[in-house]
Amino acid sequence: MFCKASLLTVALALAASAIPIADDTGIRIPLKKRSSLTRPDGSFDREAALRQQVKVQNKHRLNLMKIDQNIGLKNYNPTAHIPPPATVPSSSANVTRRQSVSLTDQESNAEWTGTISIGTPGQDFVIDFDTGSSDLWVPSSSCSGCEAQHSYNPNSSSTSKEQSGTFQIQYGDGSTASGPIYTDSVSVAGVSVTGQYLSAVTSESGDLVGGPNDGLMGMAFPAISQLGHNPYFWTAIDQKAVSSGVFGFKLSSSGAELYLGGTDSSLYSGDIEYHDLASSAGYWQIGGASALVNGKTVVSNFETIIDSGTSLMYGPPDAVKTFYAAIDGAQEVQSGTYSIPCDSVPTVAFTWGGKTWEISPDDFNLGTLSDGSCQAALGGQDLGFGDNVWLLGDTLMMNVYTAFSVDNNAVGFAALS
Repeated sequence: MFCKASLLTVALALAASAIPIADDTGIRIPLKKRSSLTRPDGSFDREAALRQQVKVQNKHRLNLMKIDQNIGLKNYNPTAHIPPPATVPSSSANVTRRQSVSLTDQESNAEWTGTISIGTPGQDFVIDFDTGSSDLWVPSSSCSGCEAQHSYNPNSSSTSKEQSGTFQIQYGDGSTASGPIYTDSVSVAGVSVTGQYLSAVTSESGDLVGGPNDGLMGMAFPAISQLGHNPYFWTAIDQKAVSSGVFGFKLSSSGAELYLGGTDSSLYSGDIEYHDLASSAGYWQIGGASALVNGKTVVSNFETIIDSGTSLMYGPPDAVKTFYAAIDGAQEVQSGTYSIPCDSVPTVAFTWGGKTWEISPDDFNLGTLSDGSCQAALGGQDLGFGDNVWLLGDTLMMNVYTAFSVDNNAVGFAALS
């Protein structure tokens, strides 16, 4: 799953150096951010959002195919299915499109990125950290069309070893990437592992070319790895490079951070409210969720995939229609996308049976439309997960501190400090 702005993606940007923390035992990674679905004049960039949506749909289509191969779709969810490849409509296809490290906001809530190092000596890359996929890939030095700022030269690394097989991703907007598979040393903010599987892509096309990030690091479970091997953080746990099998995210326009090997208690208040995973298929998926509008529960008892590689939020079309029926003045603009009155943006929140986590009106409102209404950040799309599974991306994560526990198979939320 790769998307410059998600794969709708949230890319996390790491700072160049690690900063010791007195009270916590993990590694803090500052993230940087750049880009938005809201134009500078406050209007909604529909074409950019559509391209991101297509990448989200096709990224998870690949994941569902891997789940079907591993355990069978019906064992994951009786109503799950593999949807056809999504494509950008022709009318929109040509639109331009223990220490810590910080994340960079690459496209105004669409992508956060950070720096990692691969090889010996290290070769640096700007990476999108994605909890909705499980593979690491970067451009190869032999890729003539990648237009990346940094590329991987296996011949320059004494620890690089080529493996059998090839890696390939493809999206409905025409974007593709493919290349050979290697193992090599990988370091993120000083958390170093050896023998990590990755792909150095020798071919890129479409929206993958020329973006602010070089590649992608998946942080979901090994079960949905297209490479068929442990993702980086699982390798770090196995090799005891981190003291705890937990990582945490704070996503914001400034001070964004990925924290490896625990959580950064300076960024949240109170305790983290953890929820056990509802599925072992490979996603960070938790159940017992309810959606609220202005304090009233409007949809309940569904499951949610928490995906840092998706900018917005999506639910099954019928459930999302029920959600918007509770908002005065809400209208379906196109199939699955909704507008709301700009002067009365509702208070939207989610709960998983504990605290209620509100989404800022500024995050739920993506900008003005031509008729004077505003675009809302929740869409109704059949992504193939089944009729009771929602996909919640950065729109939620920008409003909570989010912890992902491999040790306890759980996702947790805490109030931002």
